[in-house]
Amino acid sequence: MNRKQTVILSGILILLLCTAILVRKSFNEKEELRTLFQLSFQDLDFSEEITGGFEDSYFPAAYTYNAAEPNPRRLRSWGIVRVKNHKTPRADPGAPELLKKYNSIYLADTEKPIIYLTFDEGYENGYTDDILDVLSGKKVKAVFFITGPYLNHHEDLVRRMVEEGHAVGNHTVGHLSLPTLTDEKVEKEVADLDLLFYEKFKKHMVFLRPPKGEYSEHSLELTSKMGYINMFWSFAYDDWYTNRQKGWEHAYNMVMPNLHNGAILLLHAVSADNANALERIIDDARKMGYEFGNVFDLEAYARGES
Repeated sequence: MNRKQTVILSGILILLLCTAILVRKSFNEKEELRTLFQLSFQDLDFSEEITGGFEDSYFPAAYTYNAAEPNPRRLRSWGIVRVKNHKTPRADPGAPELLKKYNSIYLADTEKPIIYLTFDEGYENGYTDDILDVLSGKKVKAVFFITGPYLNHHEDLVRRMVEEGHAVGNHTVGHLSLPTLTDEKVEKEVADLDLLFYEKFKKHMVFLRPPKGEYSEHSLELTSKMGYINMFWSFAYDDWYTNRQKGWEHAYNMVMPNLHNGAILLLHAVSADNANALERIIDDARKMGYEFGNVFDLEAYARGES
């Protein structure tokens, strides 16, 4: 091989090497993007406001996700992405299948224009009576998720919830993140509140809302075996900041564009905006053709009995 041939061969080898490096780099970048895409869904925490606004085309039709969870104790934060035009919001890939496996829900029947109201009650801020007045006047039933301190300090309000036909749900004794606890502690956090509620009202709690929207496959399995239905949500917004209330119009404008068939709405009862907007929300939702469903029907729906 002469010098000229050697130079040509060396050039070809260098070109092939550079091509291989570029191909590998491109592959790695695609893998990183795919991983980031997955993580962006896994890390969506609906305890923070998500504005949504994604178009349908944003989500690749061929995108798939392996719902099998190698670590059933991995902490997950419930996440959802709002979709325009009153369409069904998008949950974390794989999450709906995981919830269904353990009789847990975040949506009801999306074929029917029926929506469901739920309120989280960590503490009392003076608006629950007003909320109950509106619900009574409009003949709407809701689920109120209470904590241990709420039951201890506001038994009169909880009694009114029960007597007026609402469901009282379990938000645990101390509002602790269930997937971070031992099995024994989870059972104590959930069962102790249920026992106290039963002692006072001779009823057991059916619905459980995991504090902070945090869960794991194991926590779903454990609480499902205890007989509870984990109830997440298909709409919420950052309404719990009592020093950031913006007026009833803000609550109204957050809720109304995001109504959809089978919606399970999460509102915090500490919000003055929510309390003041509730009557208008109910009236105008009905004008749009929605009905407010009987929340007790959600038990049969979650268990696949309806």
